[in-house]
Amino acid sequence: MDLPAVPSALLDALKAAAVEAGLSRLALVGGVVRDLLLYQRHGRLWHGVPDLDWVVEGSASHLSEVLLERCGPARVTRVQHHDQFATVALDLDGVPLDLATAREEHYPTPAQNPVVQPGSLAADLVRRDLTINAMALDLISGELIDPHGGQSDLASGRLQFLHPGSISDDPTRVIRAARYGARLGMNLGFEAFKQVSETVAAWPWAWQIGDAPETAPPALASRLRMELEKLLDHEPWPIALDLLESWQAMALVDPCLQCDPERTRRLRWGQRLGLPLMTSLLAAAADPGAVAHRLQIPGQQQQWLERLPSLKAWLSSDPLPQSASPDAWTSALESGGWSPQTVALMVTLRPAGWVPLLRWWGRWRHIQSPQSARQLIAEGWHPGPQLGKELRRRRGVLLNEGR
Repeated sequence: MDLPAVPSALLDALKAAAVEAGLSRLALVGGVVRDLLLYQRHGRLWHGVPDLDWVVEGSASHLSEVLLERCGPARVTRVQHHDQFATVALDLDGVPLDLATAREEHYPTPAQNPVVQPGSLAADLVRRDLTINAMALDLISGELIDPHGGQSDLASGRLQFLHPGSISDDPTRVIRAARYGARLGMNLGFEAFKQVSETVAAWPWAWQIGDAPETAPPALASRLRMELEKLLDHEPWPIALDLLESWQAMALVDPCLQCDPERTRRLRWGQRLGLPLMTSLLAAAADPGAVAHRLQIPGQQQQWLERLPSLKAWLSSDPLPQSASPDAWTSALESGGWSPQTVALMVTLRPAGWVPLLRWWGRWRHIQSPQSARQLIAEGWHPGPQLGKELRRRRGVLLNEGR
């Protein structure tokens, strides 16, 4: 086995420890195997190995103990046992390694968290999302293990799921497929597209906040949010979101986001205004606050989205003319109690009257009275309503001077 930038002495030490521990399999798994094949066979750039994930047929904990005994604490450092998950994280010669006992899983109910128990390497690979991620390199035998045709799919640019129930078990695999599709320039194969279409069409996505707990899959909502965050934070998200739309899969988040021609422009505006991409994405949902609550995004961001419909209603029902003074717009927006982030989210939606909103967000809200309350009191003003009125008047004069 040859891994670029990974010292052969590290692999030799790991193999010797595996043999001494009596393991039948010690296999490198995950994206590094996929990326290694892309590099060796298809000329893709090698971006390095952030860490190495190994699946052990046997005890990962016992392997770590043998490795430490053979190599010593100078080479084996930062050992962390996670007995609940039968995994061990450590550094060998400064390279992070994750050792995991092979596991198998089943889903007692679709979209709920799976039940996991010890298993074989073959069963562990079935747990993966896509065939291109279900390959392994056995360090002991040197064998490339590819039980699901990942090499062929990689060469053909196809994203294929591992079994017919893959998406009904865990619909967030659709989001992961979009992530890899955008990153690697791949698209769903025919069977995978058919599975996505059938599952999304059949799934009861219309559950609402307030439904009986057994009708809503909270575990799915949490995993869905985490996969979306990875997509938005680490992938070429315009391509990934376009893929989800082409697969009719944006309904996993909200049906209104499925036909969303302004999505890329809206999210780029959100980036310019310093908004989290997730909030800019959800701003176009039918009920942004409810979707944000279901996905369990941070509470403050939920509040921004919850207030969006009231701002939209104000702009639609009784808006100020765009020619109104900066003072008038500032007074109206601030008396409405909308946060700067809610106003910025409304700007990304580009409603009629959005330009004064942008000017308030970028400039007007930062302008204050040239004199403070303390200064006015020193000039002879008495504390009370009249003092506040005078501060607002002086601020308004300054606002209107800069229009």
